[in-house]
Amino acid sequence: MKYRKLGRTGLDVSVLSFGASSLGSIFRQTDDNESMHTVHAAIDAGINYIDVSPYYGHTKAESVLGKALQQIPRDTFLLSSKAGRYGENSFDFTSARILRSVEESLARLHTDYLDILFLHDIEFVPAQIILEEAVPALYKLKNQGKIRYCGISGLPLKLFNTILPQIEVDTILSYCHYSLNDTSLLDLLPLLTHRNIGLVNASPLSMGLLSNRETPDWHPASKELKATCCKAAEYCASHGVDIAKLAIQFSTENEDIPTTLVSTANPDNIVRNAVWTEEPLDRSLLKEVLEILKPVHNLSWKSGLDEYNETALD
Repeated sequence: MKYRKLGRTGLDVSVLSFGASSLGSIFRQTDDNESMHTVHAAIDAGINYIDVSPYYGHTKAESVLGKALQQIPRDTFLLSSKAGRYGENSFDFTSARILRSVEESLARLHTDYLDILFLHDIEFVPAQIILEEAVPALYKLKNQGKIRYCGISGLPLKLFNTILPQIEVDTILSYCHYSLNDTSLLDLLPLLTHRNIGLVNASPLSMGLLSNRETPDWHPASKELKATCCKAAEYCASHGVDIAKLAIQFSTENEDIPTTLVSTANPDNIVRNAVWTEEPLDRSLLKEVLEILKPVHNLSWKSGLDEYNETALD
């Protein structure tokens, strides 16, 4: 496993990291024992960074992860969680709720600190509440030693261009914008580099678009985007390659992307994903797949307030 520096934090993070959302049974019903084995398998495979949120499975993911981590020395992994989003349409970024949320997360995770805390999906609320309530809460938590570093997360990239110049944070978490079908995250790199802000890239499979399975009905992508990604997956399969392998290799090989989060509740899957990062990328196949995806390159979907979604497609 390779490791890279996460911006100003100085943390060495594995290029492939573990997203614990699957432990909350949000994609399918999961077995808690298998989920715990998955966490242990990830650590054994060299993955040293784990991300979770109280939103995933209505706190289930944090609870299951906390049980798994009790068996692992705290100084052998980096842990991030989130605050502010608690349900599909449940958001509370007030300072009091952020502070209380972290205490609840720490209890579920059986730890007395988080390495990183992200404000979760801030595109759904007016910027004023983030700037006046949530961000000051982050600073307070850092001063208290409850979190080491702080950041913001969300889907629309315009969100980061708008908010980052107004605040001081250590990291951001972006998802579905550095993958085979969408590399628009690269446009944000100059700002992050200038500010020395760490970058966590999530969902190299674009929330299941880049998969041999049928895209779930809930996926917000357009029919054209779904169909084109399916075509790319079928092309890979015809060459005996799982498109997930190509996608993970593509997202983790870029030296400017410190770490990429993948989520699974299957121990064999996480081990396989980790092994893929060490294998050579098939350049010829990659070229063909990128050509197939070219008509939908950088197409995304709306998330949150209109002001952050001027270029997104419904």
